Amino acid sequence: MVLLHVLFEHAAGYALFAVKEVEEIGMLLPQVEESVLNIGKFNNVVKLAAFFPFRSAQTALENINAISEGVVHADLKLFLETNLPPGGKKKQVLGVSDGKIGAALQEELGLSIQTTGVVLEVFRGVRLHFHSLVKGLTAQAASKAQLGLGHSYSRAKVKFNVNRADNMIIQSIALLDQLDKDINTFSMRVREWYGYHFPELVKIVTDNSTYCRMARLIGNRKELSEESLEALEEVVMDSAKAQAILEASRSSMGMDISPIDLINIESFSRRVISLAEYKLELAEYLRSKMGQVAPNLAALIGEVVGARLISHAGSLTNLAKYPASTVQILGAEKALFRALKTKGNTPKYGLIFHSTFIGRAAAKNKGRISRYLANKCSIASRIDCFSEVPTCVFGDKLRDQVEERLSFYETGEAPRKNLDVMKEAVIEAGEVAAEMKRKLEKKEKKRRKRERKLEALSTGEGEEEEEEEAKSNGKNDANGDAEAVVKKKKKKKREEEEMEVKVEVEAEAEPMNGAEDTPTTKRKKKKRGVEEEVVEEVVEEVKVEVKEEEQTPVTKKKKKRKSEAMEAEPVEEVTPEVTPETPQTEKKKKKKKMKTEDE
Repeated sequence: MVLLHVLFEHAAGYALFAVKEVEEIGMLLPQVEESVLNIGKFNNVVKLAAFFPFRSAQTALENINAISEGVVHADLKLFLETNLPPGGKKKQVLGVSDGKIGAALQEELGLSIQTTGVVLEVFRGVRLHFHSLVKGLTAQAASKAQLGLGHSYSRAKVKFNVNRADNMIIQSIALLDQLDKDINTFSMRVREWYGYHFPELVKIVTDNSTYCRMARLIGNRKELSEESLEALEEVVMDSAKAQAILEASRSSMGMDISPIDLINIESFSRRVISLAEYKLELAEYLRSKMGQVAPNLAALIGEVVGARLISHAGSLTNLAKYPASTVQILGAEKALFRALKTKGNTPKYGLIFHSTFIGRAAAKNKGRISRYLANKCSIASRIDCFSEVPTCVFGDKLRDQVEERLSFYETGEAPRKNLDVMKEAVIEAGEVAAEMKRKLEKKEKKRRKRERKLEALSTGEGEEEEEEEAKSNGKNDANGDAEAVVKKKKKKKREEEEMEVKVEVEAEAEPMNGAEDTPTTKRKKKKRGVEEEVVEEVVEEVKVEVKEEEQTPVTKKKKKRKSEAMEAEPVEEVTPEVTPETPQTEKKKKKKKMKTEDE
């Protein structure tokens, strides 16, 4: 007879065991406990009723996450409904290891759940002999499944939004506090060390980082002169202080210092200056991080104080869980417990004392404003922790409320109701969230376009590479054809040059042969010859320029020589034809010119 069923969750799947007999009275006896270790005896007590293996690692992770949160997964519900026998009048008893999942199963399926007594001893034996009770499952496979699921479950638990990492804020504010202490300690060391040489500088320059800059700039005080006054003003940002430093260096009571000691002081002060600069960078980083993680808390109480509250609470989630009364005295635990022990007055404020509101309030109103401010801090931290879209709208509204409360304590002017302020904040926050979603959608569209362009470019580059490979393969075959084409082009160029030379020779011969003709024909021939020569010269110059661009430097030189020879030939043509002309011919020339001008 089956007394109860036991649900066992393993990395490989769900298993349902039927418990036949069990020794409840002698359960804690050593003999009964040892019988659980023996697989033969344990098989007489427990028998596998059903097994549901997980299909994939993702399914296993989803089921285990649901169990850890106390939620009944759809796979678990189906498995139990299918394999648990109907109980009839009595409810079916199911043993589970976790009370949270037991309560969820009782509510979901209406089962009678048992988590104590015999169930724990049965679970001990099932956990030990699970790979033997399930057929086809080896110890090695079970251990691998457990290891893989353990890693994925841990990653899922540790997994967080990178932009909402409050751990970075905790580390940053801790480092910022440490840097403050270190810079102060190192600056005091520089003051003592350099004070032997220039003791008057300590009274003139009080700021630590400025003192280190001055020590590095001045070096040996005896070398300080009027020329270095501008540099001193740049560091001190005060002309009166710079003049005082210059005058003090001339009448200083300090001892002389060796160059080696001065080098060491300068190097140490340089390190202190770099630490001070890094502190400023870290403060800026903390400000930006608080704007991402807790914008409302930062807008209400400031980045540094808000970061201290998160650091002291351990995380933003822990701070959101704290009531306002705890937030109020957060950081003053020692004073609180001392007051409780001595039955004295409890502290009114802790870390929130560093905010500007409490300092501005009157002495009698400090407790009131600290309580009100802690209340608003608690609201802001909860909004930051559980809101999906981080905005500082609520923080600004809460800050305005604290300002109104301060003015109420001073002037008696009644502040606005919290309900009205929150309604306005909700409307504004909705508008801001919608705007942010639009921007995110635009960014996503741009990102997709870039990806498409990159894909298109990558495919185009692949095609170009294929074409280049095809061309490189076909180059060897086309080399012979290319050489033949080049030879043909060279032959054509030679023929064209020979034709040009022939035309020029004929042009030279025509005026020589026509010397016996009449004066009018001579003039006409001369004019035609001159016009043809000019046209030929222009054409040749154009050809030479085109050939110079296309051909190699060697061919350029050849063409230049030919063009020079061609230009020299017309000069030779004109010189033999110049003959002394009569006055009549000159008059006829003048008449012809006049006619051409009239036309």
